[in-house]
Amino acid sequence: MRRGFGAALGALAVLAVGALFCPAAADETAFAKSELRIESGAGRLRFDVELAETPAQQARGLMFRADLAADAGMLFVYGAERHISMWMKNTLIPLDMVFLSSAGEVLRIERWTTPLSERPIHSGAPSAAVLELRGGTADRLGLRPGDRAIHEVFGNARER
Repeated sequence: MRRGFGAALGALAVLAVGALFCPAAADETAFAKSELRIESGAGRLRFDVELAETPAQQARGLMFRADLAADAGMLFVYGAERHISMWMKNTLIPLDMVFLSSAGEVLRIERWTTPLSERPIHSGAPSAAVLELRGGTADRLGLRPGDRAIHEVFGNARER
């Protein structure tokens, strides 16, 4: 029994040393950043977004953050369209969730989600991505279904 415990400690030590020499392995939830624009009836809107592309990043999302800038957000990229379910577990700030098609079209907006809630929030239709913004942003900027997100994940980033 003692030998098994020692082997486990040894394996943990190897992982810890590996994490020191390989920072990417140490933080699988480090998010790439990019610009996302939305074309809406209110004009062209610009956001600095973090990309949640891997399962580890998507599981972490905006959890444990105390604030989110007015022009910032997180883009959850799922690729092929599918029914998506989100929640607010461990998320401290209210969010607007913008469900997007594979072409970047705004399909549905869930406004002012409840912090720390484990209630599922469904896309309502097959979606390829979800843009999370600070709660109230969709209303403040007049975002509506039918508006369009411009970003390389939708293949329309070169459009002006």
